[in-house]
Amino acid sequence: MNRLNQMQSTLLPPYTGIECLRVATYNIHKGVRGIGPRKRLEIHNLGLAVEALDADLVFLQEVRLFHTRQARQFDRTSFGWPPQGQAEFLAPQGYEVAYRTNAVTRHGEHGNALLSRWPMGDVGHQDVSDHPFEQRGLLHVPVSWNGSPVHAVVVHFGLVHSSRVRQVQRLARFIRDEVPPGEMLVVAGDFNDWGERLDEPMAELGLTRAHDAELERGARPTFPSLVPVFALDRFYLRGLACRHTMVPRGLAWARMSDHLPLVAELHPA
Repeated sequence: MNRLNQMQSTLLPPYTGIECLRVATYNIHKGVRGIGPRKRLEIHNLGLAVEALDADLVFLQEVRLFHTRQARQFDRTSFGWPPQGQAEFLAPQGYEVAYRTNAVTRHGEHGNALLSRWPMGDVGHQDVSDHPFEQRGLLHVPVSWNGSPVHAVVVHFGLVHSSRVRQVQRLARFIRDEVPPGEMLVVAGDFNDWGERLDEPMAELGLTRAHDAELERGARPTFPSLVPVFALDRFYLRGLACRHTMVPRGLAWARMSDHLPLVAELHPA
């Protein structure tokens, strides 16, 4: 069994209908794992992983457009650093891609991306950085799903709770200004909400967290990937309801990023 088949065997059955919207969110850790001489390039495995998710919309965080130092370092490996940005590289054939930079560093940058099986509209971006040491942003893309607009917002919130609260407030203003009332909305990404304290302020925005009714607590942990304990990766919904969620498990998934992906199947509420 090849690696793609191994990954697919841990997932939901293949997606075949159009009445259900399958979504996935994944913090890919810039496509690289390890430190020092143990550092390894995982972006090629992540390409197989994204394909195996078989999602209509893939919300990605910590995605690189370029990084000059790592490109030189991994050009010496068997597969090498991809010639294009990571979002374009990870997109399965036929998917549309949206990417915007959040953080600029000495040798490169990284940001959020959306991969979509359905047609995209105009791409929007909003800086929601709370202080100079954590550059954060919102990526907004309206998607035409079965002729109806679904607004996808990719987020990666800060490491401090007070920063996250202020970022929720900025998200509220952004939704008020950019997303028409009554249209379907999915806000997804890495919320860094270790203490499970954001559900209430997100509910004040009219957004309900996607839960799995089969679970006693509803949330599926995604971090750290080897032994997940914290449910940092989430979907918050308006105009949509959650049928099912899942998190793929196994060593192949655990080695690619410090987060596991979260997958959900949604339908109109």
